[in-house]
Amino acid sequence: MKIAVIGGGISGLTTAFYLNFFGNSDGDKYDITVFEKEKELGGKMRTKNIKGFLVEEGTNGFLSNRPDTLELLKYAGIENLLLKSNDNARVRFIYKDKLYKMPESAKDFFLSGIMSPLGKIRVACEYFIPQKKDDMEETLQEFGYRRVGKELTETFLDPMVAGVYGSSPDKISVNASFEKITAMEKKYGGLIKAMLAMRAKSAAPSGVLMSFKGGCETLIKEIDKRSNAKIVTNFEISKIEKKDDKFILNGDKNLEFDKVIISTPAYRACELLNKLLPDTSKRLKAIEYTPISVVGLGYENLDHALRGFGLLTTSSSKQPVLGILWDSSIFFDRAPDGKVLLRVMIGGQRDKDLALKDEKTLVELARLGIRNTMGISDEPVMTYVKRHEKGIPNYNLGHLSNVAEIFKDIRQVKGLYLNSNAYKGVAMNDCIKNSRECARDVLQG
Repeated sequence: MKIAVIGGGISGLTTAFYLNFFGNSDGDKYDITVFEKEKELGGKMRTKNIKGFLVEEGTNGFLSNRPDTLELLKYAGIENLLLKSNDNARVRFIYKDKLYKMPESAKDFFLSGIMSPLGKIRVACEYFIPQKKDDMEETLQEFGYRRVGKELTETFLDPMVAGVYGSSPDKISVNASFEKITAMEKKYGGLIKAMLAMRAKSAAPSGVLMSFKGGCETLIKEIDKRSNAKIVTNFEISKIEKKDDKFILNGDKNLEFDKVIISTPAYRACELLNKLLPDTSKRLKAIEYTPISVVGLGYENLDHALRGFGLLTTSSSKQPVLGILWDSSIFFDRAPDGKVLLRVMIGGQRDKDLALKDEKTLVELARLGIRNTMGISDEPVMTYVKRHEKGIPNYNLGHLSNVAEIFKDIRQVKGLYLNSNAYKGVAMNDCIKNSRECARDVLQG
C-alpha cells in the first residue's frame, strides 16, 4: 500500500514513523513517502546554531507529565537524547508594573504583592461561584472573569495564554484551548474545589520540562531516520485528485497513492482541498494563525543571575515583548561556556503588526523589552531573528464545532486524513499523540 504524507513537520514525520512502526511490524508492507516543500524538515520546529548558541525557532521542549513524547522516544530507541531542564527552570516570573516571582503555592499567592487584597479576596470567592449550567462556549477572558475575577485574569491568564498560544484571553476559546480547566469546573463545580479534590500543592506547571541534546531539531532528524519513509524535500504538492480508489498528486500518474495524509498548516490544507472538498476548504480557511517573531540574543559577561525559566508580560504592562525565555538557564547546552542565551517573543494577538517588523526593528524591540523588564542594556554578541507570519493556530470561538465539521467532511473521502497542530492541540505532546492516533486510523482503514 502506498501512503503519501504531505508536510514534513513534527506531525507529518511522527505519523510516518508510527505508520512504519505499527504497520510494518504487523507483517504488512507500507510504502510511505513524505513530501516537504521546504529544503529542510521540521516546519517551525527548527534549531539554529549561531556562533555556538542554539536558538529554537519554535518550541523549546515538552512537559513530562504526559506519556506521548516519552513513548515515541522509547519506540524509536532514542531516549538517550533526552535533556532535562535545570531545576531553576521551575522558577518563573511575571512582569506587571515590575518583576514578580510566580507564586508556587496558595500561601505564596496570598503573600505576594502581585495582586491587590480585593483581587485576592475575589479569587478566594471562586469557591462559592455557581457552576456553569450550560455548554455555551466562552473565551478565556469570559471564563476567567466569571470564575476568578478580572484582576487574576489580567495578571495570570493573560500572560499565560501569550506564552502558550501567543494569544489574548479575549481572542481564544477556553473550551478549545484549555479543555482541562473547563473539565475541572464541570466535574468538581469549580477550580478551588477541583484543586482541593486533587490535592494540588503547587500552582507551577506539573511535570518536568524536557528537551533534546542539541535542540528540538534533533528529534526531527532522528524520527526522520527511523521512519523508514522516502523523504522528498524542496517539492510542493499543489493539487490532490481522487480517481476511483486512488489519489493523484499534482496531476502526475507517477504520484499515485492509496492513502493521503495532509500534515500541513490549515491554510495549506485549504488550498490542497479547494477542488476536492470546496466546503471543507472554506472551513479550513477560517482557522486563524497568530503572527509571532522570535529574537535570539547571545551575551557574554552578563551581570544577572538568570535563575529561572524567564518571564511573561501582562498586556497592562505595555511592554514591546510577550515574554523572555532564559534558554541557557533552562538547558545547559544552549550557549557556549561563559555566555547566555535569551529568546524573546514579540507580536502575537496583542500586536500582530509588531511581529512583522523588519529584523533590525525586532532586535531593537527585544533589547528594549529586556532593558525595561530585566534592567539589562548590554550589547549582545549574537542576534538571530525568525519571523513567523502565520505562527501559532489561534483556537478562537467556534473552533471546536468548525473542526468537528472538517473531520466529518474528511471522513466522507475514503483514504484521506488530516493531522497537524491546527485542530486538536499545539504542544509537542499533542502533535505526537494526534499523529499516533492518525497512524492508527490509517492502518485500520
